[in-house]
Amino acid sequence: MNKLTLNAPAKINIGLNIVSKRSDGFHNLETFFYPIYDLYDTIIFEQSNHYIFDTNHKELNRDPDNLITKAHTIIEKYVNKKLPIKITLIKNIPIGAGLGGGSSDAAATLIGLNEFFELEIGLNKLNEFALKLGSDVPFFIKSKPAVGYSRGEILSQSNVYITKPILIVNPGIHISTKEAFNSIIPKDSDFNYEYFSTNDSIDFTFLQNEIRNDFEKYVFKYYPEIKLIKDIMIESKCLFSLMSGTGSTVYGIFDNLESAESAAEKLPSTYFRHISNLS
Repeated sequence: MNKLTLNAPAKINIGLNIVSKRSDGFHNLETFFYPIYDLYDTIIFEQSNHYIFDTNHKELNRDPDNLITKAHTIIEKYVNKKLPIKITLIKNIPIGAGLGGGSSDAAATLIGLNEFFELEIGLNKLNEFALKLGSDVPFFIKSKPAVGYSRGEILSQSNVYITKPILIVNPGIHISTKEAFNSIIPKDSDFNYEYFSTNDSIDFTFLQNEIRNDFEKYVFKYYPEIKLIKDIMIESKCLFSLMSGTGSTVYGIFDNLESAESAAEKLPSTYFRHISNLS
């Protein structure tokens, strides 16, 4: 194989409940991961005499310890040999936005190296490597709608498919994941996330009243600009709106494309704005 190109999709969290803090320093959580297939980074694998990482994103290009390089190192150590390859990342998903871009890139690298070098590493081992790279990474090994438990790596697949347009907005504000988790007081949720495993469709009115993202309280308090995005979504008559992950992305699900476009126009053009429309 001379060249392989993979797309690494974004995700949103429909609900995010922090259940408890674990003895290993991580947190147990409940969430519904939903992939955004038309918002993705592109990763290109090409033959090379040695390992090269390149990207259109200056910040990542200066980081010798990025997740793609970490994934490459994990695979090399496992197969106990050098894997000379050039990996080029075309970055489209905002960094540190709660959309899982880095995690998706890491998962795509594990998958891509396995395929490019015909390593025949099984799915269970890939998932094991994925969890070493980050709590969200196992989800992106399959990138299919799933309820996440434990750190997010225990996945219950879902048949939910959203046919409505999803407006995704990021104001370019970096939220410290560590600080966000430190602000959380873990507690059980009144909402049963098995809802997403046992239903093929979503009642958005029900969800807007019943589900929450535990990080919104902290983020909205210290970053009111992010809360304003959600307020505009709701004022624009979206069916459902929530912050994704630890922020700073907010998304809204709208009844039709025109409503989503109208809401997007009410937000600053300097913001990252994407309408996912896969109906």
